[in-house]
Parts: sequence; C-alpha cells; structure tokens
Amino acid sequence: MILELDCGNSFIKWRVIHAADAAITGGGIVDSDQSLLAAVASLPSLRLAGCRMVSVRSEEETAALCSQLEQAFAIKVMVAQPAHEMAGVSNGYEDFQRLGMDRWLGALGAYHLAKGACLVIDLGTAAKADFVAANGKHLGGYICPGMPLMRSQLRTHTRRIRYDDASAERALSSLAPGRSTVEAVERGCVLMLQGFARTQVEQAKALWGDDFTVFLTGGDAPLVREAAPQARIVPDLVFVGLAMACPLS
Repeated sequence: MILELDCGNSFIKWRVIHAADAAITGGGIVDSDQSLLAAVASLPSLRLAGCRMVSVRSEEETAALCSQLEQAFAIKVMVAQPAHEMAGVSNGYEDFQRLGMDRWLGALGAYHLAKGACLVIDLGTAAKADFVAANGKHLGGYICPGMPLMRSQLRTHTRRIRYDDASAERALSSLAPGRSTVEAVERGCVLMLQGFARTQVEQAKALWGDDFTVFLTGGDAPLVREAAPQARIVPDLVFVGLAMACPLS
C-alpha cells in the first residue's frame, strides 16, 4: 500500500492505494497533521510500503510532517521536487523552481492524460490555470483568489457580511440575483469563478483552435462546470502527476 498526500495551505488531501493496481482503499481531507495521522492509522489492515507527497507548505512544515509519518508508520516519504523537464513536459517558468508543485504536477498529469495540448483549471483556495502545448511546453498560467479567499475577504473586510457555511451552501441552489447578502456574495463569487474559467478556455482556443483538452480539478470544480462543458473533471489530477514524479513499486 502507498500513502499519497497533497498538502495545501489549508488542508491535506490523502489517500491510500494498492501499489499493484492503484485501487483506492481509503482517503479524505483533513485540516491538521494530527488528524491525518489518526485517519490513516484507523484504516483496517493497513500495511504501508511507502509514501509520496506534494507540498506547498514551507520546508520546515513539510519536514516536520515527513518526520511524523516516518516515525508513525516506519516508512520513507518521497517529496516531489521541482524539475526543468519531466515526462515530456518542460517547465515554462523563468525560474522553474518557483512554479508551485501542485501546478507542476497538475500539468504533468494533464499532459499524460491528454496526450496533447491541454488547459488545467484548478479551483481550490486559489483559482489557477495552466497551459501546456502539444509539444509539452508549459506556457505559464494565471492565479487569482478562489471561493474560500473571496468569501473570507468579504467577511473580514465588510462588517455586515456575516453568515454560516450552511447558509452559503443553500445560497448556491441558484445563480439568480441574490435577495439576501449571503445569496449575493456566494452567487457573485461563483460568477467570478465561471468568468475566470471561460476566459481561460477562450485563451486556449486562441492558441490551439479546438485541438486541446480542458481539465477541471480542485474542490470547487463543479461550480464552473457549465462554464466549461467540454471539460474533464479529474479530482485527483495532482495525484496522477505525483505518481509520475515519485514512482514507488
């Protein structure tokens, strides 16, 4: 069994797969290192042979988690590292080490699945887009606030905007003009995300015509589905790239 980890700024996404066929035996999303250790340890018949990780945390935070995992489960942890070129994809950043590892692995995974030009739209804490040409050249991308950041900023800086998560979920039953503050905020943020997605698709069409594949990933990907109806939703796209960057038998 292999433990796979995607360590973001706010949450850790994890799953355990069988090495032979990549069948998933367990997984989830947690908000702390201790919650992760407890969740993994609770899996029945757990026999980990190794762990691979992608992290956008600081080096100190990443090293601390690796140490905890190695002590708790007696395994080695492979952490994905930046690369100028890998699996047919060339990093498009002027300083390749500055490209976020989640974006890099998403690009690797998308190009592997598409076998050609592709656009990756990743909607999590931040909204990100990356373009990979048919020859594997990463052309760069865009980053802007995602739903959690937009919502948080409005709640923090506007005194009268106060509502709970349950109200937010109910507000997204429609995108009609909001008739309450929660509806106006939530629906407005979704429309901004959809506009972001449509613009990325338009840019891809300007570059490649219709000969490209769109991938949607990240927790809020379903919110922009209608803005990119031709897209493939691949929730675990980063894990596809992680397996390529950190092969374990």
